[in-house]
Amino acid sequence: MKFARVVFLIAGLYGLVVLTPGYFFEQAIGRETPPPITHPEFFYGFLGVALAWQVLFLLIAHNPVRYRPMMIPSILEKLSYAGAVIVLLKQHRIPLSTFDLGMVDLVLAVLFAVSFFKVRPSAIDGTPNP
Repeated sequence: MKFARVVFLIAGLYGLVVLTPGYFFEQAIGRETPPPITHPEFFYGFLGVALAWQVLFLLIAHNPVRYRPMMIPSILEKLSYAGAVIVLLKQHRIPLSTFDLGMVDLVLAVLFAVSFFKVRPSAIDGTPNP
């Protein structure tokens, strides 16, 4: 259970640190990686949803046994982005630096899956996890 706590705590804090500044860099992102953002509602909508997931990761870190079922969609959330950057890199549609950052999500997906299996359902009925 300690493993899951640490993994989800790090994931949640990392996500908050990486995503929150996005609210202040819409214009800079458009200048540094053209074209400019043409649909800010999608950009800010993505940030809002992604930040909500970070809050979920922190919640799971607080009580992995109770929130174990939420680890499954958490794994899918991480795999969806990692899968997207893999496909986009193969299509030459993103820079290697974006791919590298996306691979953090793949590592987190694996760690989330390990956490899921380490936090056994038997812990719910009071049986301690090793």
